[in-house]
Amino acid sequence: MRLTEYLRANAPFLTAGAMLTFLSSFGQTYFISLFAGEIRLTFDLSHGAWGGIYMVGTMASAAVMVWAGGLTDLFRVRLLGPVVLVGLALSCLAMAFNPWVWALPVIIFALRFFGQGMCSHIAVVAMARWFVATRGRALSIATLGFAVGEALVPLTVVAAMTVMAWQSLWIIGALICIGAVPLLGRLLAQERTPASHAETDVSLGMSGRHWRRMEVLRHPLFWCMVPAVLGPAAFNTAFFFHQVHVAEVKGLEHLVFVSFFPLYTAVGITSMVVSGWALDKLGTARLTPFYQLPMVVAFLLFAVSESPAVLALGFVFLGITSGANSTLPNAFWAEFYGTAHIGAIKSMATAVMVLGSAIGPGVTGLLIDIGVGIETQFIGVAAYFCVTTALMVLGITRAARDLPLAQVATEIRTQQP
Repeated sequence: MRLTEYLRANAPFLTAGAMLTFLSSFGQTYFISLFAGEIRLTFDLSHGAWGGIYMVGTMASAAVMVWAGGLTDLFRVRLLGPVVLVGLALSCLAMAFNPWVWALPVIIFALRFFGQGMCSHIAVVAMARWFVATRGRALSIATLGFAVGEALVPLTVVAAMTVMAWQSLWIIGALICIGAVPLLGRLLAQERTPASHAETDVSLGMSGRHWRRMEVLRHPLFWCMVPAVLGPAAFNTAFFFHQVHVAEVKGLEHLVFVSFFPLYTAVGITSMVVSGWALDKLGTARLTPFYQLPMVVAFLLFAVSESPAVLALGFVFLGITSGANSTLPNAFWAEFYGTAHIGAIKSMATAVMVLGSAIGPGVTGLLIDIGVGIETQFIGVAAYFCVTTALMVLGITRAARDLPLAQVATEIRTQQP
């Protein structure tokens, strides 16, 4: 099927996925961090106090995700999605009107849980369940919402903060989430239940069966993948969280450093699309073990760069892995463990990812405080991704022997609710 025909036939489902990934922006670090100065000033918080509040709220959301993620195996997206969007809208309103410092950890928890956690989780689980033969293509299209959010939301917010109060922007965010609720229902009017997908869309995992969450936890492959899931979330977040410090260490104006962001976004989008196409052709078993190697190159370049050109090249390699990270791991869980319980299984990976985004900035900041330079840390991060690559090669190579030789799949556009 040609791309235009594919998009036309599956437009409602792909649009719903992209909308949810975009709306996750209101719970992502790159959005919340834009208001860090205003929040610290309003509540008289130090950098350490604000960082601690952010870490506590994020870690709590990771813990709850382990349970809540399994709800995607029980409820349609058109039922669960509106609940999550209303929760995200209320979280935005709470941030806008909150007068109490003690409530900040609760609000951060809600923003991270409903935004970064559940919006992202629902979208990628839906793509993995609804599409089988073209799972990679569907994931690459739906996760474009992440890239669009990263590219447009920060610039829009920074510009808007020059003409309106920061609290007003949170109110606007809430209104956007509420406005998306009826649109999501309209897009998914023909969506079937997760149970009916499990009965008719046969996408079996290893040993030709659907795995349950407790079985996955006892399987060595899961633990080989945990460091790989945690790494990009932890160190990507840390890199951008400490961007002002990195720019100072490199002797660059912050504006020059930020000017590399569009390059990173463009490479990330390209990698996202290419990895989705390659996934459908080659499968996750061949691609996943090696997709973090560009991250090794990126952090080595960040460590040794003495010119803007070398730093820009680092952003290119960072974007390659970041784009592939939006498609390959999400498809991996469905291919190796089946789709019947993919929500519960993927929720564990999402919790690890959210946890990584919580501990990455905290750990790197602590190391800076005790005298471990950020460039030295970057060398350590590169070594970390060498280890994750070795673990994935070992675990996936062994586990791939148990994959079904063929899987019977029917695209969602040909099925009735």
